[in-house]
Amino acid sequence: MSGTMRAVVYRAPGQVRAETVPVPPCGSDEIRVKVDACAVCGTDLKTFLHGNPRIKPPKVMGHEFTGLVETVGPRVEGFALGDRIVMATSISCGRCAYCRRGWTNLCVDLAPMGFTYPGGMAEFTTVPARALENGHVVKVPKGVKAEHAALAEPLSCCVNAAENCGIRQGDSVVVVGAGPMGIMNACVAREYGAARIILAEINDARLAMCEPFGFDRLVNPGREDLAAAVRAETDGLGADVVIVAAPAASPQEQAPALARKRGTVCLFASLPSGKSMLALDSRPIHYGELRVVGTSDSTPAHVRKAVEIICRGSIPADRLATHVLGLEEIDKAYALMQSGESLRVVLKP
Repeated sequence: MSGTMRAVVYRAPGQVRAETVPVPPCGSDEIRVKVDACAVCGTDLKTFLHGNPRIKPPKVMGHEFTGLVETVGPRVEGFALGDRIVMATSISCGRCAYCRRGWTNLCVDLAPMGFTYPGGMAEFTTVPARALENGHVVKVPKGVKAEHAALAEPLSCCVNAAENCGIRQGDSVVVVGAGPMGIMNACVAREYGAARIILAEINDARLAMCEPFGFDRLVNPGREDLAAAVRAETDGLGADVVIVAAPAASPQEQAPALARKRGTVCLFASLPSGKSMLALDSRPIHYGELRVVGTSDSTPAHVRKAVEIICRGSIPADRLATHVLGLEEIDKAYALMQSGESLRVVLKP
């Protein structure tokens, strides 16, 4: 297949737009996908605003995509035309010490879609051989809406967090930050058995968007003592698990005070390079025997679990994918994200 297509291309900070580009070729050990949905994530917004040293422009953006297999290379097995797929889009090498342990998200030579390889904000994208060889492509059952399947990648990062935290039946979980990833973390915590979920957010508009999700307690720490609210909801003990999904130092520093003894604090949101140092009170960590864990990205196993969750219909995917736009509306997508009016914005070619 030759010809041209429309795609969202990153050229420099502030220079991201839909352009006409060649349809990507498909090698004998690759598959080409006709994309029908690609979500826009916070990393895409940060790239637009500030650039990204991992991206060599020009580059087709987008890693939270889904689509139907349009071409299967002659050396590829296990995929057929029309299969719906999603990906664990940070593609691992399959050989390093971390890959050999199954920690492919921590690979020393990650090559993400939309960063190293052209991404999914396009009419077509080609899945490289490395992704197929290392199991990064996950099939999605028929009948799942494209805009829901596109949530599998971000949801898989929350699956990773839930498993890192060891969330169990009956746990109390605090999530700090009610952006789309915070809300997804809270939804996944409920899937893993959390009996009580407290969501904290300083933006009242964001907090109001959480009301239909049915979490047990919504707290604005700007107006209410969050630690006191958590203790009131947990018989004075503190939460079993605290997940910080707000990309700011202060919530990470305060998180140990929200956890019970032998509880877990998860630093889910990344802080900007050069602004990532924390001032932590070590006493609650020491005397409370707290676990502090990080969570980054996801593995193919996490993506498969996310697909299972989406297929069960227990995650309110319609409420998460709040806006569906065309590729030409990428500027509107960024504006919606910056205004806080949206959760996940999904682009449909």
